[in-house]
Amino acid sequence: MTKITIKDVAKEAGVSISTVSNALNGVNVLAPETKKHILEVAEKLDYIPDLRGKNLKAKKTKMIGFFTTSVGGAYFHNLVEAMSNECDRNGYGLNIFFSKDKQIILKNIFGGAIDGAIIFSHEYIKEKEMELINQHNIKTVFFDREIYNKNMGSVLFDSYNSGYEATSYLLNLGHKKIVYISGRGSTYDSEQRKAGYLTALKEYGVEPKSEYIIRGFYEKEAGYNAVRSFINQHPREIPDAFLAGNDLSAIGAIEALEAEGLRVPKDISVMGFDDIEIAQYYNPKLTTVRNQISRQGILAVQHAIELINNESEGKVYKLPGKIIGRDSTSVRTGIQR
Repeated sequence: MTKITIKDVAKEAGVSISTVSNALNGVNVLAPETKKHILEVAEKLDYIPDLRGKNLKAKKTKMIGFFTTSVGGAYFHNLVEAMSNECDRNGYGLNIFFSKDKQIILKNIFGGAIDGAIIFSHEYIKEKEMELINQHNIKTVFFDREIYNKNMGSVLFDSYNSGYEATSYLLNLGHKKIVYISGRGSTYDSEQRKAGYLTALKEYGVEPKSEYIIRGFYEKEAGYNAVRSFINQHPREIPDAFLAGNDLSAIGAIEALEAEGLRVPKDISVMGFDDIEIAQYYNPKLTTVRNQISRQGILAVQHAIELINNESEGKVYKLPGKIIGRDSTSVRTGIQR
């Protein structure tokens, strides 16, 4: 993919390079209709001004940008706290950018205010945008995809193996009818956990059912609604267990089952992912897969700084999970439900 330059914008708009520069920089010397035309052409061509070269030739900003579409919940609290503390330890600041507007995201990445970027769960950053980031030599660490090159690396949970091991744990308790509560869209962790879940079912001789994969969006309320809807749609086929994409949706699932008059774990087992703080205090205490959330944040900052300082090329780090058995799962009793 060819990098779009200011010269390309000028040619397409039929004006001089200086006129394009004035329009992009907000210099009030142009007719409104001319400025509007130039900005429309720039947007159509996906032109991103390279302000780094203009503003930062002599020095670094000592800032790292964290780009995300969500900041809610215990997972993000722990992650951001770990990243912020690690930035402090290394003399960097952390800027958090929360936006679903692709142009705003890219302008903040390329705008010269950061030395490197950490990107999480950004469905707006696809192959085209990643190529632009690489062309602009932006040092970037991803939480939501597996990639490594000179400028980019990843710090991920080993979600495939964790999904496999969690499903195997439930199967070894005698559960066969296991419903997977997925996360948002086709996010890396949700899809990898689902793939591990499907592999384990097949290895144990259990035929996967498409209706046994439901959407929980990593949220308590969404998990609650998804489980109640599933139970109401399958009143004669109550599952043995629910494997939720995270602890919040697992807690929502437990509350939904209780609202339907089903007991956890006596009637149905429920298991989550992450091991957020409430998991050990909830009633019943939640069986889950402990993910190294703080470690993920620390490693991401460390790797970003390595890339910024040209001390390393991009790498992929995969952090293993650990099953924490508690009170929300039990051996299947074989009671007719």
